[in-house]
Amino acid sequence: MSQMMNKSIENPDEDSVSLRSNGTGASNGVVKGTLQTLKRSMRRVSTKKKESKDTSKTGYPSSPPPPSPNVGMSNFGDSLAKKRASLRRSLNFGSKKDGNKIGQQDTTATMCESLVENREEGEDEEKKEEIEEFYNFPKIPDTPLSVMEINKLIDLEVMEEAYMHLLSLRLEFQREREQFVKDSPVELAKKEKDLNLLYKELRNKICSIVRDSNSLPARNKELLIPCARIIQEEEKRAEEPGGLPDSWMEAWRTAVYEGVQVKVRNVHLEQKEQNTSWLAVHLGLLGKAIVEDLEIVKRELRWSYPPSFKVFSTYVQSFNRVVGEHLITVEKQVTELKDLYQLLDWILNRYKSEKIMASLSLQPEITDESTNLQLKEGFLEQLEEKYCCRLKEDMKVTLSKVIELEHDSVWRDRNMPEKEDNFLSSQFPMDIWTKVKGNIINSQKLDADLEHKVISSCFEELKNFPKRFEAEFRHHCSALQPQPRWTEYQITYINSFTMLQEHMDGYQDSCPNEVEEFRKEVKGLIDKLLQGLEDQFKDDVKPFLRRMMTRKWLTNNEDFNHLLSRIKQLSQHSDLMRPPHVHEFVSRLHYHVVREYVGQLMKNNYSCKNRKHEKAAAKIQEQWNQLRDLFEEMNSTHEWLHHVGDDLSNVIGQKNKTDIKSHLQPLVQHYPDFGRKHLVAVLYFRGLVRGREHQLILQQLSVLKRGAAIRDRSQALFGDMQVTTKTECLSGLPFSCLNFLLPDS
Repeated sequence: MSQMMNKSIENPDEDSVSLRSNGTGASNGVVKGTLQTLKRSMRRVSTKKKESKDTSKTGYPSSPPPPSPNVGMSNFGDSLAKKRASLRRSLNFGSKKDGNKIGQQDTTATMCESLVENREEGEDEEKKEEIEEFYNFPKIPDTPLSVMEINKLIDLEVMEEAYMHLLSLRLEFQREREQFVKDSPVELAKKEKDLNLLYKELRNKICSIVRDSNSLPARNKELLIPCARIIQEEEKRAEEPGGLPDSWMEAWRTAVYEGVQVKVRNVHLEQKEQNTSWLAVHLGLLGKAIVEDLEIVKRELRWSYPPSFKVFSTYVQSFNRVVGEHLITVEKQVTELKDLYQLLDWILNRYKSEKIMASLSLQPEITDESTNLQLKEGFLEQLEEKYCCRLKEDMKVTLSKVIELEHDSVWRDRNMPEKEDNFLSSQFPMDIWTKVKGNIINSQKLDADLEHKVISSCFEELKNFPKRFEAEFRHHCSALQPQPRWTEYQITYINSFTMLQEHMDGYQDSCPNEVEEFRKEVKGLIDKLLQGLEDQFKDDVKPFLRRMMTRKWLTNNEDFNHLLSRIKQLSQHSDLMRPPHVHEFVSRLHYHVVREYVGQLMKNNYSCKNRKHEKAAAKIQEQWNQLRDLFEEMNSTHEWLHHVGDDLSNVIGQKNKTDIKSHLQPLVQHYPDFGRKHLVAVLYFRGLVRGREHQLILQQLSVLKRGAAIRDRSQALFGDMQVTTKTECLSGLPFSCLNFLLPDS
């Protein structure tokens, strides 16, 4: 509003337009003329003030010292008061009986009064300019006051007068020193000592004023100008004898720094035992104090110094340094992860943000300044390392709570695991992933370079989790095996760790080594759980498979029905297992059942005599169809196993011995590792243990195998299958010998 009114006063046309919308044309004319008169009056007042400044000097009319702000404002206020009264009288025209005119006159008068007040405020704003760089002090007194009197002036903060007499004393000392170059009398030494003491008092007083200036800007506002001039003058006289040896500008910067120290030290800091948010509160108050202090510097203090002091920049640099030192002290009290994060976030982000150093209220002065905290070398790296170590500890606690929660919600009461998308699962993979992801996202907000350290810290603790979980799981639940609940738990954790691994694979590109180490640990646990399920199933079906291909088997389906029941139960459990492990799991058990079922033929436990081989072949075919259908429904990947039952039943079920040779080719084609010993065992089961046809069949196998080769070593069924030899001794003789011994048939 003040700027708008100033602009209006400088531009009479704009004033006319503005007032025309609020009054009559006559009133507008009066106001316009009055404002022009007021403007000329203000110019005369300003000119008189300048003239008075020039003529009030003694000895230095061209570069006068700055006038006292109180005197200038007082004279200017009196002038404006007189003009305001004159303006009111000039606007008080017309008959008092005309109420409308009186109302218009009062309104116009009020507006003009407002314009004058705003103009006065504008003068205040215009006066806020940096003082001139160069300044000439008044004439130095010929005779200085006494040391006590000068000291009293310093104590009373009559800075310029005290300094002029101090300079007079210094010049006197210099003259006497030149007269007594060779031998310095005691009086001269005493004067030098007094001079030194007075200078120290003066500097201490100046430093005290500077230190307090941002706390008491109104009190010290007028004192800073002579202090700045004294500092300038002493910098010029640094080589002259009688002064202090060190830099006055440096002493001023130190005073600014100490003042900032006091400000920062006085920011409220609660004990963390009293308030869990102690650090967040303190950092918030600290940021607020920084902005408020720099606003005072921008608004008040910098106008009391010549430009060469670079006041605002000096205060910003002091805050950068002091706050950096303060944070080192605060960091010693920080132990919690959330507090470490807040401290890092404040250092890396908030300090330079619009909340503090980039605050709009500090623009545009802050734009060109360095807003980086001056931290002790290695401090930030140390703080980040502390954060990562604490994060790792926090991750360990989280994983322990995951195990505790699983015990309380599932293991303790033997509860049924939860289902998600019809698969058994637990919530802990999502809990862990959410925790890790949160840590990593937060680290990205802090510093991109910190992300890798955080991921490494998380995975360093995560890689120990599978073994810890397995140990606790077996400790609390191993007594359940081989109950179905034990199987459900194993499937649940196969699924859960599979999901957890998939989540963690997302960080493969960022930390490939850490992810690979975690993947190995997870794979180890999943393999153990899968092996446990396999062993349990194998133990369960072992007695039923052992009684296949026996006399009881041929007449009784009880054992095979039990086998089917266990496989169906396996199918139900496999439906609860997620890919990809379910396919591998089912396929391995498919292979086991086929191998053990067919393997009973190799043990020579039974021989089908009296044409029972046809019944046995039909039974093998029937049972094989049921097994094949079950494993197809379970999505076994071992389709290559489906042929063996059909091929063997065809060999066993042939009525004529001579027809067996023509049914060997599919068997050898599908299973190239099917050998002579295996065929001998199959023929024994069929009831063909010797004779010319027996040897012809074996000879045909040898012919077929010469053209066959194992195409895929992973599809070997018979190669290491155990074979028990119970055949007649003649069955092993060469075919040439049998031609000699056996009659023609």
